[in-house]
Amino acid sequence: MKRQELIRELEKGGCVLHRHGARHDIYLNPKNGKKQPVPRHTEIEETLAKHIKKYLGLL
Repeated sequence: MKRQELIRELEKGGCVLHRHGARHDIYLNPKNGKKQPVPRHTEIEETLAKHIKKYLGLL
């Protein structure tokens, strides 16, 4: 999955960029207060993308 596609899905689900890290961006779901790092690779594996979305409460 392309990184931009994942970010688009996160933002559509209500998540916001919390802060930039050294190698990851941290996204926050304000509805449940959970934070999850998103790597800055151009391609993100489907399993990792699914884990990020599930942890943030989008699945």
